Amino acid sequence: MSKVTIMDHPLIQHKITMLRRKDTDVKEFRALANEIALLMGYEATRDLALNDIEVETPIALAKGKEVTKQVAVVPILRAGLGMVDAILSLIPSAKVGHIGLYRDHETLEPVEYYCKLPNEIDKRTVIVVDPMLATGGSATAAINFIKQRGAKKIKFMCLIAAPEGIEALTEAHPDVDIYIGAVDERLNENGYIVPGLGDAGDRLFGTL
Repeated sequence: MSKVTIMDHPLIQHKITMLRRKDTDVKEFRALANEIALLMGYEATRDLALNDIEVETPIALAKGKEVTKQVAVVPILRAGLGMVDAILSLIPSAKVGHIGLYRDHETLEPVEYYCKLPNEIDKRTVIVVDPMLATGGSATAAINFIKQRGAKKIKFMCLIAAPEGIEALTEAHPDVDIYIGAVDERLNENGYIVPGLGDAGDRLFGTL
């Protein structure tokens, strides 16, 4: 069964509150999304495998550790792009894939238009990122595409989630661990998270 981790760190809660404000401008919104994803990234990468290594300091040889598992970060376009740099700042060697989905405003179902993943995806820990987990349709579809291409270890990370989305994703992919900045009340009749923060993609890229 999926492990669902809801972040309770004071800095994450503080920054998500700032992110929600309707008068937060594009520049600040981008910076906050990046900062929250960075803080969440520490938890999402907690179980990466380590190898024992030996390095030479200016004084003597020292025993240490290095991350051995290859990592890929896959944003769900376009809003997921706002979380990629945070993961890359933690793991500069991570590869980046892209999955393009949009939600049909009438059916609320995801429609796929692009999928490009790094090679050897089956050997990587894949971190799928998207600011919002609303109905769960896009996240479920994106993870389906990644699994079809051979990925075995997948995590999903979002800033804000609705209970309906969490339920849908855990049911569809019980082997995927989920990391959430905050859980909101519900979805409205249009499939938007309440209270949410509006359209994350529009707020990230100034296309309101």
